[in-house]
Amino acid sequence: MSTLTKSKSAEPKAAELKQYIGGKWVHGSGDREIVSTNPADTRKIIARFRSASRQDALSAIEAAQMAWPQWRAVSSPARGRILAKAAEIARARRDELAALMTREEGKILSEAKGEMDKGIALMDWFSGEGFRLMGQTAPSELPKNLLYTVRQPLGVVSVITPWNFPWAIPVWKICPALVAGNAVVFKPASLVPAMAVELVKIFEQAGLPPGVLNLVIGSGSALGDMLVDEPRIKAVSFTGSNEIGKQVHTLCGKRGIKVTCEMGGKNPAVIWEDADLELAMGGVLRGAFGSTGQRCTATSRLILHEKIADGFLSKLISEIAKIKVGDGLDPAVGMGPAVDESQLKTDLDYIEIARKEGAKLAYGGRRLEQGELKHGYFVEPTIFDGVKPSMRLFKEEVFGPVLAVSRVRDFGQAVELANGVEFGLTSAIYTQDISLAMRFVDKIEAGMVHVNSPTIGGEAQVPFGGIKGSGVGEREMAKEGLHFFTELKTVFLDYTGQRRESNLY
Repeated sequence: MSTLTKSKSAEPKAAELKQYIGGKWVHGSGDREIVSTNPADTRKIIARFRSASRQDALSAIEAAQMAWPQWRAVSSPARGRILAKAAEIARARRDELAALMTREEGKILSEAKGEMDKGIALMDWFSGEGFRLMGQTAPSELPKNLLYTVRQPLGVVSVITPWNFPWAIPVWKICPALVAGNAVVFKPASLVPAMAVELVKIFEQAGLPPGVLNLVIGSGSALGDMLVDEPRIKAVSFTGSNEIGKQVHTLCGKRGIKVTCEMGGKNPAVIWEDADLELAMGGVLRGAFGSTGQRCTATSRLILHEKIADGFLSKLISEIAKIKVGDGLDPAVGMGPAVDESQLKTDLDYIEIARKEGAKLAYGGRRLEQGELKHGYFVEPTIFDGVKPSMRLFKEEVFGPVLAVSRVRDFGQAVELANGVEFGLTSAIYTQDISLAMRFVDKIEAGMVHVNSPTIGGEAQVPFGGIKGSGVGEREMAKEGLHFFTELKTVFLDYTGQRRESNLY
């Protein structure tokens, strides 16, 4: 691919993007032109587009409302086949789109390819769900009465997604919504518009009817309320910050509509004294510094048993020192940039806060600006030791490559520290003691738990989501993700053909 060469002349031309409303690609009518740049080198423009306005969002909702009755009437297996076709198209374009993702979002190419694979697997999974969109039968107390349930679509739903997984997260929301028979209005983060456009093009090429999927790209402040408050919106699926997620949840609660909000994390990895330390080392490196720490499932807290703490931390630092930071298209690079200037500032601000609060800087902590790095948003992978529960770095999500290390003496203390934050998304423990592992599984306050594997990761066939401040509403992916986009209807069918009285309530 030409995008992988270092020649300046080979840099792809900036894309001129449009909104997708009612099956047509149209310019936004907002008052801002938005320019998307490569976070590894801000001199390189990925895309330009005119932002969507509230009127554009309204037009998208109207188009979805008009398209929905016909889409609802399509059988769910036929809807699933369109998803299967989309997966086939995406698989053929996997490497090309991964390169685009690296240029637009910043993650290294191997991680972008992994995200492409995950999204394609999700398409495969949900395409099959078209054949499994089943209700249940139940025995009735009445004679000659068929008692059963069916799942039916909701109508028009909105999908609001973040920038850090610009392919996989939209896929795991849009696919179940579509196969269940809903029409979708999709608003991605403005930092990753090109990936969103390519995703919609794939569904368009796969044969999705006009109006069933609509794309509006613009700021959340301009479009967010419309995509939550408009009466024709029957459900909202949101992934983003806790602050915005709580607002979305409140607005949906006032309207009494379905909502799922997947929000932040401050995920602990506990390394016990009997752990396979080499295995744990690899897990911590991937969990804390993969994707530049920019994922809600990142390992942001490391809880070490005091007996192995010094040795493990020393080895961890030596391994981190080997990570090359730079442009993710370079195969030698192990960590890319922060996504934009705002996120870089957040990373650096938390590093300074940790210093002032008395945490010990064990490694990193600087912005990287030497050579070509001066044109991007680069920060060193960073570790603070001696982080106490009262410190902000222990409690607050950074969303960057900044790892907080704490030490414990016993299991009770480890669980207390692991649970001592408002978040509850994911967690990990490394130990060879199955009894200890199962006690951790029982005690940890998190929606997901890993034993001897990193805090990151999920699979299409199992639910994804957290508890406490990490999530509200139903889980995503798997059958739970599909069921969110349906209503369950119970049917009582009396086939006696005779009038009778019943004393059932």
